[in-house]
Amino acid sequence: MLKSDHILDTQALLDVPAKPLAPTRRTALKLGLGAGYAAATLPIMAQTAIKTSAEGLTAGEVTIDVAGFKMPAYRAQPAGKTGLPVVLVLSEIFGVHEYIADTARRFAKAGYLAIAPELFVRQGDAQSYGEMAKLMSEVISKVPDAQVLGDLDATVAWVAAHGGNADKLGVTGFCWGGRQTWLYTAHNPKVKAGVAWYGRLVGDSTALTPKHPVELAAQLKGPVLGLYGAADTGIPLDTVERMKAALAEAGAKGNAAAKASEFVVYPDAPHAFHADYRPSFRKEAAEDGWKRALAWFKQHGVG
Repeated sequence: MLKSDHILDTQALLDVPAKPLAPTRRTALKLGLGAGYAAATLPIMAQTAIKTSAEGLTAGEVTIDVAGFKMPAYRAQPAGKTGLPVVLVLSEIFGVHEYIADTARRFAKAGYLAIAPELFVRQGDAQSYGEMAKLMSEVISKVPDAQVLGDLDATVAWVAAHGGNADKLGVTGFCWGGRQTWLYTAHNPKVKAGVAWYGRLVGDSTALTPKHPVELAAQLKGPVLGLYGAADTGIPLDTVERMKAALAEAGAKGNAAAKASEFVVYPDAPHAFHADYRPSFRKEAAEDGWKRALAWFKQHGVG
């Protein structure tokens, strides 16, 4: 059995205490979505964490109606502008905390309406968990892929009514969100391009996770750039090769998005190398990946 995305996050946090941390409640309820770091991510590498100002932006929490359910999301966009290209920002297992909000602001500084929905909120408050095993078992393992796809569809509808151009739609995500990036790019015909950061590519089929990226290569609606680390102990390089083969097969059969998809594998990068607040951060790979992500979106009609 292959390791799941939430276990991959654990591997990038080898120095996380095994015992539960005291509840910090860095949550939407007290500090607002995107404020503070999730309890399970401690210790924080504060000296390297990137801080992006909200100056010149409209940024903060919004609420998205999903068939009557009120889903919180963090939105950042250039102030006073409409018709903006859109990037969905899909979080790690820790939810929409400061790192994800900062990433959204970085996209907004580049001219996008970036939005990060809280995709675990029905199952629980991911940010409040100090014990990784409980977070995995009580929240993440209970999130159905179908729920995520529906929530993202509702998010796209929301941005289209609030200054975004849904015809210029991109999606990016990290770890758990990286896997969902592949899935959503195979789901929504409006997606022009995706950028998946170290998202799991294969796995067991279950009622909640019926298909994985390797099984959906032929259904891609837009090309995906996969950014992965050769030193990622949770995503073996042979699974990257399997995904490349699936994309090549789909491309040969006429799927242009699969044919145009690419991988960049950083030789010395571990899992979560873009997460600047964690010990796994690798500055060179993170900066190169970010430049490639922006260029990828522009190349494929998002920017």
